This record gives sequence, structure tokens and C-alpha cells, in this order.
Amino acid sequence: MGIFYIDGTFVDENEAVLPVTDLAILRGYAVFDFLRTYNGHPFHLEAHLQRLRNSAALIGLRCPWSLEELSDIVGKTLVQNDYPESNIRLLITGGDSEDSISPGQSPRLLVMVRPVMAHPDIWYEEGIKIITARLNRYIHGAKSTDYIRAIVTLKDAEAAGAIESVYVNKDDHVLEGTTSNLFIVRDHTVISPSEDILPGITRDVLIDILKPDFPVELQPVTRQELLDSDEAFITSSTKEVVPVVQVDDQNIADRLPGPVTRKVMELFKNYIDNYGTA
Repeated sequence: MGIFYIDGTFVDENEAVLPVTDLAILRGYAVFDFLRTYNGHPFHLEAHLQRLRNSAALIGLRCPWSLEELSDIVGKTLVQNDYPESNIRLLITGGDSEDSISPGQSPRLLVMVRPVMAHPDIWYEEGIKIITARLNRYIHGAKSTDYIRAIVTLKDAEAAGAIESVYVNKDDHVLEGTTSNLFIVRDHTVISPSEDILPGITRDVLIDILKPDFPVELQPVTRQELLDSDEAFITSSTKEVVPVVQVDDQNIADRLPGPVTRKVMELFKNYIDNYGTA
């Protein structure tokens, strides 16, 4: 079992609890961020911590911890655990509230470390199916714990034999997945939606990796453009780069991971294999 950091104390994960009076429990008022390690090093930790603080600011949640303090706590929590590679989840809660709805002045910080679990090889070898859903985030730039709509649409995805659900807005633009960002390939150009999304750290890093090898464009993408694309893939901290070969009931091209996607996967793998070793 792992060791978690809970509001200033390291505890066994089986003993990690929050008071039922915390607004994270009562009202779902909390933000989080998630990352993993490569070669024992947290992947772009500062970017994740800055996004966590930005998420808190966007929903008016006080974050009294500096980037340096957060980084130090993450490092100490990793030391408390002994995994070859770790998933790291940080959570800032609303803390206790006198009237059960108004945020107080004592938010809580949780850092949870668990071992990295591999996804099925077939996802990467043969690609996955995704579905589309008429949804979008309430506050686009905030990574909040309000995942009710995401959980519901992921159930729809599972029922359809899909791995992920991608949001589509009222203008028929595809945005992002419930826990991933989306890319399409058209005429060897890599394109990622740019509006009303939570920009993933993996997405941002991958864009920089790709620029020497491929044209990269950040622009609106319609659902039809996704369906008509030469290739498509999703990215996330846990999934890394996964080819998409079917959207709803339509195949993407010949329903095989394309050459650009395979090159993207190769470039990203080379990057993470060497992460933190220089």
C-alpha cells in the first residue's frame, strides 16, 4: 500500500481520510492535477503545479502553497513510496465551511502516489475507438473534481465499445476528451483543437517535440473534419499517445494507425525514455 500526504501528514493510503464537512465532499469544490514519473523524475512537474494553482485561481479557491512548497511536498511523498514509476495526483480541497457552501480560509492539500499501471498493448498496436458527446467543460481552463458529465459519457463510451469520449460544442467543433487531448492528421500536418479546452501538459510537450518534423497547427476542428481526417490520436499523462481508428460508427481512413501517428509515438517514446537522464 502507498503512503499519501494528507493536510500536512504522511499516512497509509488505507488511513487517508477527509472530514465529511470538507467542501470537496459536500459540494465537489476542489481542483486537482495528475502526472507521472519517467526514470523516477516527475514529468514536467513545474508545469503541472502551475496549472494546479491556475485551476484554483479560476474557481476562486485559495492556494497558500508556493510552487516550491508544492514541489517539495511531491518530492517527499515520492520518497515515502518505492515504486519503479509513480502516478502522482495532487488535490486542493475547499476545506471546511461554516454554512456548508461558502469556502473558508483553510483549504486542504492531498498528494497521492500510486504505481503506474500499463494500458493494453492492443491500444497502441491497433488503435482505439472513441465516441463524441455534446458536452464541454464548465470552466475550460480549470481541472476541477466535477467529473459527473465525464463519468456519464464514459459509461456511454464503454457501452459502445469505445475507450474515450470527445466533447463536441454547439458549433460542432470537437474539443477534447474526458481525460485526453485530441489531434488529427491532414496532409501530413498535425492539428489540435485550440478553443475551450484544458491544454494538457503532454499535449504541449508533444507539440514542441513534433515541430522539427511536422507542420503543427492549433485551430478549431469540426466533427466532420475529424471523421474525414487521414489519422487521429489522443494524448494524456496516463495514456501517452494512442492512435484513434474509429469515431462513433465511422472508421478513420483504413482503420489502422497511420504513419504520422506511428512516428509521433516513436518521437514521444524517445523523449520519455531519456527524460531526466541528462
